[in-house]
Amino acid sequence: MADPGASYTNPRNPKTKQSLAELVSALPSLLTTLVKDELTLLKSEVISKVSKLGIGAGLIAAALFLLFFVFSVLVAAAVLGIATALPAWLSALIVAGALLVVAIILALIGLAQIKKGVPPVPEDSITSLKKDVNAVKGLGETHE
Repeated sequence: MADPGASYTNPRNPKTKQSLAELVSALPSLLTTLVKDELTLLKSEVISKVSKLGIGAGLIAAALFLLFFVFSVLVAAAVLGIATALPAWLSALIVAGALLVVAIILALIGLAQIKKGVPPVPEDSITSLKKDVNAVKGLGETHE
């Protein structure tokens, strides 16, 4: 997008040629206009993508909400299915115990993953950066 008030010249038309001084003096305003237009384009693109991201996140949240109820119905179906061979209270206890075991396993796996990520310091990047700084200083690699 260009400033409609700016005067542009056709270099092939000798009547509209500008001098080098005129072109150099127009350069800052042209660059400013270009940067402003690029920022406007960037802003509109980011707003468009963020709004789509928000809509997508909302739809996923709605789907997860419905999946909670689907899971609840499946648990009830499991209880009722087992209740055909055992008393209802025992079938509910069996299903609850199975869900508890799965929840404990998932929690333990999650804790192990969290422990691998703590502390959240990019140690490899820091080590690489220290090597780069030492190389620039002319110290070579140092072993810590």
